[in-house]
Amino acid sequence: MPVHSGMHAGTVTPTMPGQDAFGAIQEIVRILEADPKTDWSKVDLEALRQHLIDMNEVTLKADAAQKPIEGGLEIAVTGTDRALVAIQRIIPAYAQTVNGLNGWAAKADTLPNGELLTVTANDPKEVQHIRGLGFIGLLVSGSHHQMHHLAMAKGEFDQRHLGQTH
Repeated sequence: MPVHSGMHAGTVTPTMPGQDAFGAIQEIVRILEADPKTDWSKVDLEALRQHLIDMNEVTLKADAAQKPIEGGLEIAVTGTDRALVAIQRIIPAYAQTVNGLNGWAAKADTLPNGELLTVTANDPKEVQHIRGLGFIGLLVSGSHHQMHHLAMAKGEFDQRHLGQTH
């Protein structure tokens, strides 16, 4: 069978997994398999999969009504059904994780249909930074998330707070 132009046996391989969550889990599996210290009896990839489903719900299905406030931004993150459950798990955990990052004060308060995320700063440049990032930019800020995924997959992450709603 002839090799087509640009295709050489064994030299070209796809790099994209075809789906984000699949790719994130695939990356974690590669890291775990490369680490001889991985304790496979503690690995919990299903917990990571459920968290990625929550992330998808919050990213794509939640409503985020942003309002500039003194010193920052207030965001009413709301939804229904599965999105509401994801909001109630992710937003409080996020606020706790980034509180103090870049001098920010972050907190989450319960709403009947979601969470009220408030992020503020004393530094006027950080206030503009917060407002410029907006909801989704704030959620991806910091480098905590990838390590959090690895810890979750290794069974080292305390997942109890993810199931709590206030």
